Amino acid sequence: MINSNEMGFDPFEGALGTDKMEEECGVIGLYSHDQDRIAYMACYGLVALQHRGQESAGIAVKNDSGVKYYKDMGLVQEVFSDDKLEQLKGKIAIGHVRYSTTGDSPVTNAQPLVVKHKGGSIALAHNGNLVNASAIRDELEEGGAIFQTSIDSEAIAALIAKNYKEGLELSLIRSLKKLKGSFALVILSEDKLIGVRDAHGLRPLTLGRLSDGGHVLASETCALDVLGATFVRDIEPGEIVIIDETGVNSFKFAEGKRRAVCSFEYVYFARPDSDIDGINVYMTRKNCGRILAKQHPVEADMVMAVPDSGTAGAIGYSEESGIPLGIGLIKNKYLGRTFIQPDQKLRELSVALKLNVLRENVKGKSIILIDDSIVRGTTSKKIVDMLKRAGAKEVHMRITSPPVKHSCFFGIDTSSPAELIGATMSIEKISEFIGTDSLAYVTIEGLAESIGCPKNQLCTACFDGDYPMDVPAGTGKFLFEKQ
Repeated sequence: MINSNEMGFDPFEGALGTDKMEEECGVIGLYSHDQDRIAYMACYGLVALQHRGQESAGIAVKNDSGVKYYKDMGLVQEVFSDDKLEQLKGKIAIGHVRYSTTGDSPVTNAQPLVVKHKGGSIALAHNGNLVNASAIRDELEEGGAIFQTSIDSEAIAALIAKNYKEGLELSLIRSLKKLKGSFALVILSEDKLIGVRDAHGLRPLTLGRLSDGGHVLASETCALDVLGATFVRDIEPGEIVIIDETGVNSFKFAEGKRRAVCSFEYVYFARPDSDIDGINVYMTRKNCGRILAKQHPVEADMVMAVPDSGTAGAIGYSEESGIPLGIGLIKNKYLGRTFIQPDQKLRELSVALKLNVLRENVKGKSIILIDDSIVRGTTSKKIVDMLKRAGAKEVHMRITSPPVKHSCFFGIDTSSPAELIGATMSIEKISEFIGTDSLAYVTIEGLAESIGCPKNQLCTACFDGDYPMDVPAGTGKFLFEKQ
């Protein structure tokens, strides 16, 4: 189930698409006095977050007539026309881009989700994944709740609606304490915009201030930049922020948990121009390339990247090693999301549609090829074969993350360990499979050093199985969360 490219999706699912980790979703929330432009602002923010999900997009707004929303399958710019955005006016807006990690992929599962209850309506957008969603749904269904979707996010909205009679703050606290897993939430409730980050901080969420005095919540700071917003701070793990006419109010629903931001945000998922928890993503990737050059040096003529995901790491490796940086692979940037591939032969040929070798630059040379990860090895094998057929003398591959050996349960679409090449083969066997002259990965310690964060404050579970909470057992049942 793993598929992605540098910005989060690959049009060649089954060709290049099944050899990367796939990001989950992106969320944005706005509280602004510019009611006529708020949907446009949400749309622009979602375009900036498009790399986090390309399956569906949606925006909900609150105005005097209630909550209005529109969502559909496709990229943001495919879903929203001027006509659609003109119909979405209000003081508060939330938006969502989705890649499916739980549930099927019809438009009914697109977000934001809008739920009506006795006190009014709430709209919710969720980035992350719950490990106890089935238990919560069962409990709510036994109490008479009816679910319209197959996604875990609806369980969150249903819980909040069920407890809403206790008042907004108590409802949020009571509901959020029941959740186990990862979640960055933006919620629209009557006259308030609400942001929530899970107790471990697995998924990112940031706060900015708009030029009109309003505020914005977003998965990444790159969305703030697009909107001309000033960065205020990251939402803390276990924190709830409520934004209304009085400003920004904040309180905790959970404390004392291990901080564990997803390390793959820095490796691959986030845009290079974003900061996650005050750490610049581009610099971590470049630092990782430097560390990789120290840990696994090799003599070669040129360092090159698998574009675009290996670019920053290749720059760092080149600078540290003193080996010149060059371009060996050219990426076609003008492909749509889908491409007809009626048979296996054409699916294999589709790799060349996305990446082509700059033959004059690689012929007769020993190359150090930098990429961010190897999940199944299928794409790496094709790329190495392309380089050698183009005349590369040697291909030494260096990876800016450790081997992926374990499944993720926190909002990243990963295969079972049986489908992960890092869990089933030694590094030497992987090298033999993909056809490299040598292969090496950065260590977990090296990755943590590149991020500049203690390992115990990162989630590295996909590398070492060190989950920050208990995860689904082999029986499919869920265990209780660790403290």
